[in-house]
Amino acid sequence: MDLDFSPVWQGWSALLQRALVTVELTACALLLGCVLGLLVGIGRLNPKRRWLYSVCTAYVAVIRGTPLLVQLFILFFGLPHFGILLPAFLCGVLGMGVYSGVYSGAYVSEIVRGAIQSIDRGQTLAAESLGMTPAVAMRQVILPQAIVRMIPPLGNEFIALIKNSALVSLLTIHDVMHEGQKIISVSYRSLEVYLAIALVYFVLTGAVTLVLRYFEQRLRQGGLLR
Repeated sequence: MDLDFSPVWQGWSALLQRALVTVELTACALLLGCVLGLLVGIGRLNPKRRWLYSVCTAYVAVIRGTPLLVQLFILFFGLPHFGILLPAFLCGVLGMGVYSGVYSGAYVSEIVRGAIQSIDRGQTLAAESLGMTPAVAMRQVILPQAIVRMIPPLGNEFIALIKNSALVSLLTIHDVMHEGQKIISVSYRSLEVYLAIALVYFVLTGAVTLVLRYFEQRLRQGGLLR
């Protein structure tokens, strides 16, 4: 079997440019997932608020139980039937932010809820004894500590998002995978191109892993993580 990487070398600069699109798409999706996760995670803290707890729980169940690809297709191909036309990039961000495989959105809410509940109950009682309302105590005492504890698992979510972003190429978003498909269509060297794509994703996820480890070490040295 002969391998010919010349089409890859010729399109290498384009692949790297599309890698930036992948990172941009992933960052936007993670930001959306964190916002949704924060809201849903807080909404599931108190089962006594039945309507809010029920809505948030239903959201988690639906998002966990349906594939990302189906949700992307609903956004891109389904919404136009209702007169809603969204750009492909926005559909990718929305789809990945709300679901992203089995990680972002619903799973981020579990990270948020777990981080908040990991804060000692005594800190909430101390804040309330100082005259803070539960909302103020959550905003000024609990959340700042919980956010620090969310950093490691959210870093893992970012890595998962980078890998899952390959699906958005089916929405004609010009990411790494889409550019690779273009190279294959003219060179017919699929194995070589897919190996190059795998290398790009490996470098991206490896870089995020190194940055994540650095921040974890700094937080542990500062006593903010155990």
